Amino acid sequence: MLKHIVMWRLRATAERTQAENAAEMKRALEALRGRIPGLLAIEVGINAIPGGDASDVVLYSEFADRDALAAYQKHPEHERVAEFVKEVRVERRVVDYET
Repeated sequence: MLKHIVMWRLRATAERTQAENAAEMKRALEALRGRIPGLLAIEVGINAIPGGDASDVVLYSEFADRDALAAYQKHPEHERVAEFVKEVRVERRVVDYET
């Protein structure tokens, strides 16, 4: 199994407010559940305690293997969500690890 964790910092404003963009990211990412083969679990959290070192949104997901993650990243539904995320983010950090 491969765990894929991504954390983002969002722009203060990008079309909508930061809070609205975070909520839209959560909705859009969690809507991928059950739509992409090999995506076993997905959860999105919005930061509750702001701070200088804090990220705004975190994605926790599990994949069957590396090939499933690669397929997810190229999947048209994921690419659509990724385009929105690129517009509203300032920073992205990722960790992928096998269990």
